[in-house]
Amino acid sequence: MRDELLSPDPTPEDFAAGAEAELVTRVRRDPATEGGDVIGEEGGLRPRHLEEFVGQRELKEHLGIILEAARRREQAVDHLLFAGPPGLGKTTLAGIVAAELGVALHVTSGPALERAGDLAALLTRLGEGDVLFIDEIHRLSRNIEEVLYPAMEDFQLDIVLGKGPAARSIRLDLPRFTLVGATTRTGLITGPLRDRFGLVARLDYYDADELQLIVMRAAGILGIALDEQGAGEIARRARGTPRIANRLLRRVRDFAEVRSNGSIDAETANDGLALFGVDGLGLDKVDRAVLANLCQKFGGGPVGLGTLAISVGEAEETVEDVYEPFLIQLGLLMRTPRGRVATPAAWAHLGMIAPPGAPLAADPGRSLFDS
Repeated sequence: MRDELLSPDPTPEDFAAGAEAELVTRVRRDPATEGGDVIGEEGGLRPRHLEEFVGQRELKEHLGIILEAARRREQAVDHLLFAGPPGLGKTTLAGIVAAELGVALHVTSGPALERAGDLAALLTRLGEGDVLFIDEIHRLSRNIEEVLYPAMEDFQLDIVLGKGPAARSIRLDLPRFTLVGATTRTGLITGPLRDRFGLVARLDYYDADELQLIVMRAAGILGIALDEQGAGEIARRARGTPRIANRLLRRVRDFAEVRSNGSIDAETANDGLALFGVDGLGLDKVDRAVLANLCQKFGGGPVGLGTLAISVGEAEETVEDVYEPFLIQLGLLMRTPRGRVATPAAWAHLGMIAPPGAPLAADPGRSLFDS
């Protein structure tokens, strides 16, 4: 960061001039909006325009109206907040908003903004109508949020110069810009920050048909020979997440090139996914270990989170935030006040028969909530 942004008494001209290199590792412009080369396959697979984006029909309709209205008024779009699990397209939608409006996209993340000077340097670099994307916005510190409020609402930046009795405050005008925030934890965003967004939208998991279209599109971009049955097999095991679908596609592509003729059909996809430990429901090695330990070692439960995490060699937070949600969505696991419990579907998926003493099997009249 430039010295004047860290000095106790910078001048307004220092902020107005911007800092062209101070956040090189924290801020970048999207090549899709500036004509540069896309680095990496993941970037190349991202849709550039709203019509190319698959899924999230309701959100696409809302965004289409908002973007078209902004174009007609020749104004910046209202601030947008996208919430939802990782890998559903929040970053992609931010790039689409910038591309549809023909403006630059500036990207950073909540943890990267450590001081008010970081945010000030970012905001003074924005051009008229530019899009500022903050990933994991719920991790912004409170002092950064206080600086962000007037910038979002009045497009002005309050700066305190100096320290102690000699301190004075000045206010700089900012160009009208659009803040796009992304979060996986909506509940951690403070009310005042959330209320300043013109649209708060939650992204849902994708169904198999939508994921199949995404996989077919990615295969076309990557030059992979893939038929509909092979794409459907990959989509069915992608946990409703495009990022996982694209990852599985690349792994199956590797398998097809090494063990087959390079083309992917249903059989090749099934064999490749099985080799990499992804079963018919999309469960991986750790998912199955959670269910297997719960059923085999603890009789189907109830068992505490800490005990279950130790049994699979993972941290409690990892089991609770990464693996359990998908198992619960599939109806294989239940969280109860007494602990985690395997459902009859979990026993069946493992090819096991629930013993008479297992929860939900022997005494259907007894509640798991009973002490």
